[in-house]
Amino acid sequence: MGEPGYLEKPDEAAMERADKHIQRVGTIVFFVFLLVAVGGYFGLPLLFEFPTELAERLGFAAVASVFLWVWVLIGVGMVSTGRRFSPEDIGGSAAGPPSEKIAIPAAFLQNTLEQAALLSAALLGLSVLVSGDYLAVIPAAVVFFGVGRVLFYRGYARGVEGRALGMNLTMMPAIVGYLWIFGLVPWRFFVG
Repeated sequence: MGEPGYLEKPDEAAMERADKHIQRVGTIVFFVFLLVAVGGYFGLPLLFEFPTELAERLGFAAVASVFLWVWVLIGVGMVSTGRRFSPEDIGGSAAGPPSEKIAIPAAFLQNTLEQAALLSAALLGLSVLVSGDYLAVIPAAVVFFGVGRVLFYRGYARGVEGRALGMNLTMMPAIVGYLWIFGLVPWRFFVG
């Protein structure tokens, strides 16, 4: 049957195919995220009043970030539970690299930690720079992050193409958020 996709060493053609797949998926996810964010801007204020005062905006972003860090907690739980039941892994990360039993949960945890840190900072930055209905991007980002984490984990064993959708869903809110921040900072501090 062969090795799982994440263990296969790709040749140049496979690398090129994977790169094209990642770019295609990333482009689609980018536009879907923009559509969801714009839809949230127009739809969510009908259900929810977004904060306008700075302290409330920061609090809103901080609470939203908790939902990102819950995924880190899930990853920690998966790795620690896997270690408890694996003689190869019970010694912890200082005893050696993870066995195949916890390799995917460990990779999921590491990646989730990185992505949660990036998106949390972006949400806090946006909450300083925008207010009101523009904050609808925050719940959209949290939903994308959560769906992305599930699909990343489920697709990991199939290799780079298997985790591409989940990875793009996870990181697209941070990419869009940082681009928005980098556009707003000069505008707010130098123009307006």
